[in-house]
This record gives sequence, C-alpha cells and structure tokens, in this order.
Amino acid sequence: MITDAMGLILADNRRIQLGALTRPRAIAAMPFAGRFRIIDFTLSNMVNSGIKRVGVVALTKYKSLMDHMGTGAPWDLDRMRQGLYMIPPYINPITREPDRTDAQSVIDYVETGDQKYVVISSCDFVTNTSYKQLINAHVESRADMTVLYHKDGPIEEPPSMVIELDESGYVRDFMVDYPNPTSQKNAVGLIIISRDLLLQLLTEMMARGIADFSIVAILQNYRRFRIHAIELEEPLLRIHSVASYFDASMKVLDSDIRHMLFSVDRPIYTKAKNRAPCIVAPGSGVVKNVLASDGCAIMGHVENSILFRGCVIGRGAHVTNSVLFQDVQISDGVVLDHVIIDKNSVVKMDGRLLGQPGFPIVIEKNAIV
Repeated sequence: MITDAMGLILADNRRIQLGALTRPRAIAAMPFAGRFRIIDFTLSNMVNSGIKRVGVVALTKYKSLMDHMGTGAPWDLDRMRQGLYMIPPYINPITREPDRTDAQSVIDYVETGDQKYVVISSCDFVTNTSYKQLINAHVESRADMTVLYHKDGPIEEPPSMVIELDESGYVRDFMVDYPNPTSQKNAVGLIIISRDLLLQLLTEMMARGIADFSIVAILQNYRRFRIHAIELEEPLLRIHSVASYFDASMKVLDSDIRHMLFSVDRPIYTKAKNRAPCIVAPGSGVVKNVLASDGCAIMGHVENSILFRGCVIGRGAHVTNSVLFQDVQISDGVVLDHVIIDKNSVVKMDGRLLGQPGFPIVIEKNAIV
C-alpha cells in the first residue's frame, strides 16, 4: 500500500564530523555493519512504509553517495513516476560557489510532489522501524508536526536535541547542545509535517536569510506550532562522533541487536556487489564473533570485529575489536586492537596499531601504514 507521504533525507549534518572518516564522504554514505551505508536504513524504512517518492538533500562530498544509490533500484525506486531524487546544492551565480541556502532546492522538490505529508529524516542514526504507524499517529493527533524521540539521555556532549513534553505529549521546550540536560528524551532527527506547512516554513527561511535547512531549524518553531512527540521503541544507534560510530558498530556484533536491526519483516536493502564467499583458511587461528562480508580472506586471528567486502587478513595477524572497511589489506604479523581503517588501505608487515575503548585509532582512506 502506497503511503500519502514523500520522503526527504538530509544526507549532511554540519554539526557532525567524524574526522578522516567523513572527509571523503557525507555522513549518510558512511559504511556500516559490514556491507551497508547509513542511508540504507533510512531509505529502507521509508520504502518498507509505503513511501515511493524520496528526495536526498546532499550539500557536499556526495560522489560516493550517488555511486551507492544509483537510480534507486535496490529500494525499488527506479520508477517512471515518483522514485528517487537527488537534490544537489544550487550554485551562486555571483560567487560560483555552492550556495549555503539549500531551502530553494528543497522547495522545488516538495512543490512537484502531490503527497499530503513529508517525512523528514537526518542520517545520524541507525534504526529499523515503520514510519506508517508514525504517519497515522500524526494524522490522528491533528498536530502541526510530529517528532520522534528516544529515551537515551541525558546526552551531555553535542550534538544533542533535548525535548520536554507537557501532559498531553506535546513539545513544551526544545534545547540544542544543552550542557546539563535533565530530560531523558532526545529527538531522533525525524519529523512528520504536512507539505503545505513545510513549504510555508521554507519560504520564511528564504525570506529571513536562514542558511541551513535542518531538523533543528524546524523544531525551533515549537512555540509557534503544536509539535506532537512519539517515542521510538525499537533499538537506536546514534552516530555523532568517531567514538559513537565505533560503539554502534560493536553493538551490531550483539546477536539480539543485529536481529532487531535486520528484521525479516522489514528488510534493509543495499547496493548489491557480487563477490566470492568469505574464506577462512586452514590454520588461520581463532575467528570468533566476527561479521565478515563477501570477498574476505581470513588467514589470521580475528575476534570481535567487522570486516567489509574484500578484506584480507594475513597469516599471523591478530585483529581484535576493529572495523575494517572495504578492500583493506592486513599483512602478515600485524596486530590491531580498537582500530577503524578506511577502504583501500594497507597495513604493512608486523605493524602494530593499538587504540583504547572510547578512543579508537582511525586510518584514512587509501593509506599505507
């Protein structure tokens, strides 16, 4: 059943930077859980909820994002009508630079759709939930907009979006990066709003010269509009720093969380890549609690780690508590612990990289160590 709503995904978040990991890509294109990107979860949630028109607002570093999404075929969005829309930034005709005011490009996308509601989502979290129930709850509440929240606070380090509710479940206060939050309720970064009201807000932003279209910019109108809040009951993994990305990745190794994220009823779709199955060579050593994707070759000891497609672990290597992106090569005798290595990187023979819990070592893309 097609839902009377269009999707709008914010691929960038200027408030979130993961250092070397987001230097070549938007946060939406961050690899996650062995073979996925963060945007796969948001796109799949929308498609599984009956949303057939999805726009992706990409401001910078969106080459890898475009390569990954393509025409939208993995999500059944390669359609004659509706489908997947890429919303790039406009170029300022005077400075010839990308214009920071991305509201106009969003207006153009929203105006051409005929759906009554818009589901707006950021890409700094991972979850698997049904938006259809949220849309129905929004319609029944007759609120101006509905925000999703999760009781995972207080979040003491930025970025954070703390909300407080009144007795009827409506937002009465909204705080951004508040230093000493008392509320356990934190906005997830997903809003349901009517198409007409969104166009009104976007037009006001343009008139007032407000540069950034974001979840924060919308929720700051909580005094003007009735904002209904709904609690997310499914598991939520927030990604707002290198440490939180590493922590979220390690949680995927927990079978209970993994089964809830990758539900049979609500599958997560991604771009297919055909490679040979993972190989564990005889005499490789201990291979325990490892999420290894197609094309991997393991000849050493690997434990509590995630290996993306095409990773090679040399003989005598010892890899623990680490995340290795696509086509990473670990030479013989290497020792890794609490390390994140970006794609196409090589760690030479007998190298040692030892991070700490909460402070993983990050190796950038295409590096030779």
